[in-house]
Amino acid sequence: MRGPTVHFSRVNLNLGGTRILEDVTFSIAPGEIHALVGPNGGGKTSLVRSLLGEMPHEGEITIAWQESTILGYVPQALDLDRTLPISVADFMAMISQRRPAFLGMNRQVRESSQHALQRVGLENKSRRKLGDLSGGERQRLMLAQALMPAPALLVLDEPAAGMDEAGETLLERLLVESAQAGTTVLWIAHDLGQVRRIAHGVTCLNRTVQFHGRATELLTNERVRAAFGLQALRAQEVAELTP
Repeated sequence: MRGPTVHFSRVNLNLGGTRILEDVTFSIAPGEIHALVGPNGGGKTSLVRSLLGEMPHEGEITIAWQESTILGYVPQALDLDRTLPISVADFMAMISQRRPAFLGMNRQVRESSQHALQRVGLENKSRRKLGDLSGGERQRLMLAQALMPAPALLVLDEPAAGMDEAGETLLERLLVESAQAGTTVLWIAHDLGQVRRIAHGVTCLNRTVQFHGRATELLTNERVRAAFGLQALRAQEVAELTP
């Protein structure tokens, strides 16, 4: 599989008279992990929602699909009523087939679901109710659904929120494996050390593009401090940026 090229050209977005995005232009190469970083309120999620067609914007966003047009999406959090009697297996059935979940999964979908849950470490949680999952487990579940079927474009909005160290390590592995399989990955990230370890490209966004290029070259202490302004960075993140 070969993932698409994604191109943002002079994207502008206004909400309630406030300029959220201004003249945002950059490209993401096919089959690469591209991290979107920047201070809180800098417009990262708004840009991703524009890509997904959820936000009205000016300018052009182009996805040059290749062999597949499957898009996987992982939001910041799974918003649900914790009292709903829905199991992990029911959830996977609902998002992966038109057949009603109460009728169960067909064999092919069931095998794909089990494989996806195994990849995120939830293979023993299929009967667990969604409301009983921890925050990190819910994020793992969102990763599983985004990987089923295998996406050509994988978009993630701070997927590590609520994850422990083991979950973050698993996330890194899944992103690297996805890129190696040809998937194009756009990843809103907050852990800059993690970005430097696995991302090919990085774009820093604070309403407009602050810098864009290879992650290992651009994520220096000086550049990050300048781009993030007065927003404090976690000390361990800054330390990890020093080669």
